[in-house]
Amino acid sequence: MSGHVLADTGVLTGRSLRHILRSPDTIITTAVTPIALMLLFVYVFGGAIDTGSGQPYLEFMLPGILLITVASGIAYTAYRLFLDLQGGIFERFQSMPIARSSVLWAHVLTSLVANLVSVALVIAVALLMGFRSGASVLAWLAVAGILILFTLALTWIAVIAGLSAKTVDGASAFSYPLIFLPFLSSAFAPTESMPGPVAWFAENQPVTSIVDTIRALFAQQPVGGEIWIALAWMVGILVVAYGFAIFVYRRRIS
Repeated sequence: MSGHVLADTGVLTGRSLRHILRSPDTIITTAVTPIALMLLFVYVFGGAIDTGSGQPYLEFMLPGILLITVASGIAYTAYRLFLDLQGGIFERFQSMPIARSSVLWAHVLTSLVANLVSVALVIAVALLMGFRSGASVLAWLAVAGILILFTLALTWIAVIAGLSAKTVDGASAFSYPLIFLPFLSSAFAPTESMPGPVAWFAENQPVTSIVDTIRALFAQQPVGGEIWIALAWMVGILVVAYGFAIFVYRRRIS
């Protein structure tokens, strides 16, 4: 992005972040459901699930909970974008010397900040529950990088939903399948324990490779080829979603 676009994006991102600071309940709400699921799975179901890895169940399932946190949080991006469209703010921005793309990037960067705060809250609760990792600083940075890339990919999908929705409910409803997707992966149980067709789907969808990579980084184990599969999925989704979001945006405001 050019200096002009960066400056415009910075101003608009500040505007969006101020809205979140005035209503921090959105971040808290985003973190509540994953935390509740974490408590439920660890203290109710965890003892009945054989992971086959020898890990405490909290360490096994935390990567999946982190992805659910992000999938829950992006619904607010679509919601806020939809409200901006309905409120006529985009039309007002068009009459000002503001780079068009900066409007979308402001929502995307706000989503990134808000979701990382929610993820930090979930990790803090996991630490209180006994989660421990001997992962190096580089491994933690790698986990952070994966979560940032995952958030960006899903946020651009949220942008498409926000631009295309006809109602407020429709703007956020798209996130439900994304929240459900980790349950059909290796996030909460080994894929080997699943029926054939379900196991095939779980092993060949993006969440499994992302979860397995984060789990290996936390456990100080070799990540193998899973990290490249995870990166390919996330970059591919990001590129396609970004391109389609820009296309929809240009058609919507033309």
